[in-house]
Amino acid sequence: MEPTTGAPVDAVPRRVPVRQQGRRQSDHGPDGDAPDDDGGTFWAPIEQVHWDGTPIRKDAAPARFPGFRLARRRAPHRTPLPPDPLPGLAALVVLSLVTAFFAWVSAGPFWLAVGHARTGTVVIDDCSGGGLTLRCRGIFTAEDGRFIAHGVRVSGVPVEKSTAGTALPARMTGPDSGTAYADVGVGRHLRWLPGLLMVLACTGGIVRWTGSARLPGRRHRRWAVAAAIAGPTLITVGFLAAAW
Repeated sequence: MEPTTGAPVDAVPRRVPVRQQGRRQSDHGPDGDAPDDDGGTFWAPIEQVHWDGTPIRKDAAPARFPGFRLARRRAPHRTPLPPDPLPGLAALVVLSLVTAFFAWVSAGPFWLAVGHARTGTVVIDDCSGGGLTLRCRGIFTAEDGRFIAHGVRVSGVPVEKSTAGTALPARMTGPDSGTAYADVGVGRHLRWLPGLLMVLACTGGIVRWTGSARLPGRRHRRWAVAAAIAGPTLITVGFLAAAW
């Protein structure tokens, strides 16, 4: 039996004629006469043709996941949107204001801690509140008698010495500072160190939340980080110069 058609082997021809116009014209002689061998007929193998002589065409392989490919083909190409600058700008403004506050309250105690101060005596006029909310005012007289400051704020007054008329040793950075510090020892360092640490924390927050460290390009990133650090630094230096 023939495996393709199921017919007896002797009953099915091994080759089936297929006419090809192009080949037939090319086989014609110069006078237009057909050759004498088989009439210009091309015999294709039976495995490549159907029973009626038409050639077998291979079906195209089915596309895998046609719906997925169609969806990918129809999906529009979206350009990534630039980041929103408002959060970074808001963080810059808020952290700059916080930096200015802590630089202002730390400038005077910093100069006192490093030795830039005028020693003298402050006389308590009145105090209000108690504990951490104790607020006192008084009159400061410099030790060398160069100036007298009236109505200055007195910081570091013990509760037991907050009565009016009490004289305490104190220090001021100058006649225009407006604050006399009566605390001594470790307490004078605790008035400026936490504030400057907060300034450093705000500087790191500005670098992070403004995206300065995430800019493409090493050169642009360095300039952006330098500008983010320069802002709080200039604010602190300005308040230190004002409190000198």
